[in-house]
Amino acid sequence: MSYVTEVYDNLQKKHPYEPEFLEAAKRILDSLEPIVSANEEVYRKNALLERFVEPERIITFRVPWTDDKGVNHVNLGYRVQFNSAIGPYKGGLRFHPSVTQSILKFLGMEQTLKNSLTGLPIGGGKGGSDFDPHGKSDAEVMRFCQSFMTELYKYVGKDVDVPAGDIGVGGREVGYLYGQYKRITNLYEGVLTGKGLTFGGSLARTEATGYGLVYITNEMVKAAGKDLAGKTVVVSGSGNVAQYAIQKAHELGAKVVTCSDSNGYVYDPNGINFDVLCQIKQVERGRIKEYAKRVPGSEYHDGEKPWGVKCDIALPCATQNEINGADARKLLDNGCWCVAEGANMPSDADAIDAYLAAKILYMPAKAANAGGVAVSALEMSQNSERLSWSFEEVDKMLHNIMVNIYNNVATAAKKYGYEGNFVVGANIAGFEKVANAMLGQGVV
Repeated sequence: MSYVTEVYDNLQKKHPYEPEFLEAAKRILDSLEPIVSANEEVYRKNALLERFVEPERIITFRVPWTDDKGVNHVNLGYRVQFNSAIGPYKGGLRFHPSVTQSILKFLGMEQTLKNSLTGLPIGGGKGGSDFDPHGKSDAEVMRFCQSFMTELYKYVGKDVDVPAGDIGVGGREVGYLYGQYKRITNLYEGVLTGKGLTFGGSLARTEATGYGLVYITNEMVKAAGKDLAGKTVVVSGSGNVAQYAIQKAHELGAKVVTCSDSNGYVYDPNGINFDVLCQIKQVERGRIKEYAKRVPGSEYHDGEKPWGVKCDIALPCATQNEINGADARKLLDNGCWCVAEGANMPSDADAIDAYLAAKILYMPAKAANAGGVAVSALEMSQNSERLSWSFEEVDKMLHNIMVNIYNNVATAAKKYGYEGNFVVGANIAGFEKVANAMLGQGVV
């Protein structure tokens, strides 16, 4: 029995009721087989894989809060501090009814590898609550965030654990969480990222994930001997990631013809109008179908996803598992030869298998959307130095980070005999740095 199989079998026995975590662990461990085989003796001796797949610490707590009608509620709060081998824990907080320990553990493992890929000194973590901020008043969200931080503050700090936003946790929630941390500790420090610009936030953070996605896509396309300019791109989603991916793709000469929300997608053969999109989504907070009413020649497709549209490149930027095997085959049948993921794990296992079988260019989320956490780490640096860098400075550093991620992923894939397989390359490149740090620090 291989070391990878042995570790996974034991993991299944320990955590039989955590399907999301087990699925993610299996895909990651399987892709690490080449580097594990090459280093099996030293890894076994140091129980490296057994330590890598288990979080260093999980904090679970209740979060009591009172709604505007005076009714009391209790939610569950979590922080999974997964791995600190290369730096303080770093990863988002997610407020959504679907949040469970299993989901946060698999996100924490993914985050550890993603953060390692940035080349910056940040470990991996994830947290959140089954609280749903949707439909809640500002006052209710504030009271929940204050109660959540009243417990969480004991376990975080600028050199210990630096959370950020995720699903359900935007600028409003980060502001409330930061205010409560400061109130309790009397410390004005970079304990959270994604803060407002007036209290320690970084310029270019809003744009970072979308811009970074296009920067790494451009590198991947160039390395294949092609050019982003003139290519047709389909994008899903219409939030920050999608918006700024569209903006940057247009700047580099591509034509993005779709964007979407949970109700359907719009197709604009002339290229999505960024200003109209931002007016609808950022200012009016409206639905994407409004776009078709305002832009002549565009079409709205209710209840559908954009994966049947002919394209060269697909940038899924909406949500987890938005592309299944059938969707992937649609993309391939319509000429798509490149997929880069802006959302967190938008392609399911069948879709990924289809990309790999077709040997198209495919950059998984942990590498492709690392621009967001990279600029979060740059925000930590600015906070530590009591400085604020210009948009241009941050954007230039972001570009360099994404170019380096591509190069490291491609090099790792080639080194271990999987040239062009960026799934294997991303996992190995992220893992190798973490593994070496863990070995250097002893069995802890």
